[in-house]
This record gives sequence, C-alpha cells and structure tokens, in this order.
Amino acid sequence: MSAEAERETISKPTGEEIEGKSLKDNGNQAKDHTYKLVLKKRGSSRKKIRYRSQQIYPKNNLESVILEESRVQGESKNQEGEGEGAVPVITPKEMEMRKKKALSKFKCMVENAIVESFLVEKPRKSLSKKDVQKVRQQQKEISLWGVPLLPSKGHECTDTVLLKFLVANDFRVHDAFEMLRSTLKWRREHKIDGILEEEVEPDLEKVVYINSVGKNGQPLYYNVYAAFKDKELYDRVFGTEESQEKYLRWRIRFLEQCIKHLSFKPGEPNSILQVTDLRNSPGPEMKEFRSCAEKAFMHMKSYYPEIIEKTIIINVPFWYYTSHFLTSKLISKSTKRKLILVRPSKVSQTLLKYISPENLPAEYGGLKRENDAEFSPEDEVLETSVRPSSTGCIKIPVPEAGVTVLWDLTVVGWDVTRKEEFVPDDEGSYRVLLAKEYRKMGESVSNSFYISEPGNIVINIENASLKKKRVYYRYKSKPTTPAYFLNQQT
Repeated sequence: MSAEAERETISKPTGEEIEGKSLKDNGNQAKDHTYKLVLKKRGSSRKKIRYRSQQIYPKNNLESVILEESRVQGESKNQEGEGEGAVPVITPKEMEMRKKKALSKFKCMVENAIVESFLVEKPRKSLSKKDVQKVRQQQKEISLWGVPLLPSKGHECTDTVLLKFLVANDFRVHDAFEMLRSTLKWRREHKIDGILEEEVEPDLEKVVYINSVGKNGQPLYYNVYAAFKDKELYDRVFGTEESQEKYLRWRIRFLEQCIKHLSFKPGEPNSILQVTDLRNSPGPEMKEFRSCAEKAFMHMKSYYPEIIEKTIIINVPFWYYTSHFLTSKLISKSTKRKLILVRPSKVSQTLLKYISPENLPAEYGGLKRENDAEFSPEDEVLETSVRPSSTGCIKIPVPEAGVTVLWDLTVVGWDVTRKEEFVPDDEGSYRVLLAKEYRKMGESVSNSFYISEPGNIVINIENASLKKKRVYYRYKSKPTTPAYFLNQQT
C-alpha cells in the first residue's frame, strides 16, 4: 500500500523519536505517554489515530515531565472525554507532591555531598587523616547567605534556600545540584563572604541604593544610572578593565547587603524587588557600561537564583526596546516573567502595583520624601477614584481653629486639573484659593494651610480623560501659634 506515515508526538521530553520498538531503560525512568499517529493518504484527508507507547526521560527532569504530562493528559481528556481508558489529569496537589519528592531527593544529594566532603571539592589525597577529618567538619558547617546547607541540622531556612536552586532549574535535581556546587566554588574563589568589609566608591552610593520595601515586605532597591552621564565619573568607573572589575564587585557587594535583609524563614520575604531607572542613562554607544551590565546580570542569574523577585525597568528609551528584542531570545521564559519594561507615562501606575504609595518616592508618583519631618510610612494613606469625564472631591474637615493642616496627594497617571481651597463653615466668610493647576504627569504634591476658623479643605480633581483615575492622599493637623501673634508678644 502506498502511503506516507507522519508521526506527531505530543510530548518529547528528551527530543527522541519513538518508532514502535522497545527502548531500554539505561538507568532512566520510563513513563507511559499518549501520542498521535497521523496517516496521510494521497488524495485523502488526514486521519489521527491515538496509541500508547513508552517514553524515556531523565530521572530529574521532573518539572518538564509534570508539565508535559498535564498537557498531554488534558488534551487527551478533551478529545476522548471522560470515558473508559481516559488518562486522569495531573491535579495541583499531585504536582505539589512531585515537587516535594524532587526537594527530598535534592536534600539527600546535598546531605551526602556534605557528609562525604565533595560538595565544593574532594579533599586532596595528600592530606593526613587528621586534616581530612578537619575538612569534613568544616564542610558540615558550610552555609549560604547565612543559612546552613546541611539538611540534617533541621534549620528552618534550609529548604527555602535549596528550593531556589530547584525552581531556577525547573526542578531538575542534578542541574540544581551542579548550580549549587558552582555557586559555592565561585564564592570561595572570589572571597564573597568577606565582601561587605570592603570599601565603597562614595560616588556610586547615588547610583544604587536601598529604599524601603515592597507591598509584600521584600527589600526594595533602585538602580539610577543617570549619574553616569557625568563623563568624569564614567571614565573613572569604566575607563579600564581593572576599574570595571571593581564596579562589578561593588554590585555584588550591594546585592549581598540586600540579602542581609532577607530572613528566608517560611512565610517571610525571601527575595528582592529591583527598580532600574533608565532616564538620562548612558546610551547604546557606551559599550563599557553595557558590557558591565550584562556581566552583572549573568552573575545574578548564575549565582543568585530566585533572589530577584521582579526587575522593573522604568523610563525605558526606544533604543533599549530594540536591544531587548534582539537579546530576548537568549533569555529563559522564567527570567522574562520577572522582567517588566515601563515607558515614562506608565511609571507610577506600574510601580504602585508592587509598592505602597507611602513607600514609593515622590519623583515616581508616590508619597515618600527624603527627610520628611511631617509624614512617615506609618501614617494612614487613603484612596479614592475619579470616574472618566467627571470631577472628584476630597474634603478634609477642620472643626477647630488654631491648627495647621498638612496634606500629600498623588493621582496615578495625572492628566487632571487640581484645585485646592479652604471653605469656611461660616457662609459670611470668604473662600481661600490655595492652588489650581493642570498636571500632565509628575511627582506627588504637598501643601499646608493655617486654619483661623472652622471649615474644610476641599480638593477638586477634574478628570477630562476617558480613564478612571486613582487618587492617594493623607493628611494631618497640628496645633500652631501664628507668627504674627509671637511677634506681638515680643
């Protein structure tokens, strides 16, 4: 019979083709999978016949197998229904159990490597028995980011640290183990454990700095590269290979400093939120800067798995989109999910999804100001919204005279007209206009007014756009003695 046979496999964990003959295990685990056999006859439509076969996959490629099985079984169920012979779908509970098995196996491998003293490297044969015992004892005390790695010690943070290596490798146990070994070797060779004691270039402290926390309590730090527009600073930092290596080491030092704020306890923050501001940053022609940035990224990816929860890149210029498009094919899907690119008009809207307004700096649309003597992150922040093509009103009641009212306000996305005035309770008194402006975008506003009679601070926000606007504000009052009264007393 003349016919063309074309086989379409639903899942190929190892990339091998199965042709109906039996495959030997060869130390790997075997798993039943469902495939589609497509027979294509000349002059006829394609017909699909389902059959079962046995597929070989590496022992530790658990996560990919779990995902493939779920997809295969889900498709099988959709096409064949719930009838007899249908393959059950992997439930989230079953997937969680398989991940726990992967963690258990990883812990056994780490335990064995530490006990047998080959997690970093095996003791040299030239060592005496006494020295070998000393090396083994040192290996049992080995730790990473302040957390003991020996599972049998029962430290509450060990599982959290080991899981980071598993997640970064899609729960492939052997890959996670090799990544852990290479991380420990790299830290020892570059003396990372003592890096916090090294001196810091003073001018670099304004480039990268820690600033409050994210919504989930994770440490928050900013990269602000506008400082490198200063040619003298740029040449000093990136002028030679030696200075570039110092810069990279300084970046690692800062990351280690941020990790000190993590507890790694179950249920507590164990990753960092990173915001990178590209406004006025060096352009694509600054090759030394780009090279160092790429090396810093590779260090984080290779030796700090799952430490960065999200990287939010704001004020992204056009050239960066072009560069990112060309390099995105080299980035894994898990890394892409952590990367958020934000154009200037969406900065405050995006950042407020991850950072509370009281912790977001005013220049990014939040309410946090440096050296603010009036407000603190503990002060309550209120939220309201203004519907499209309408005017919203905020009233701050002031029932008594002799106080000064202070308030902070920000509108997400702005593009509104703001009017502030004092309206006294006495109808015979005059209203006082405090401020009126149209604001396209920009940082939050702060104002204050001394109250000489009871009334209300009224803030009208006119939204002429077709989008609803969110408004965050806070206020307080404090007793105040007018300056003219003090002058009369003196």
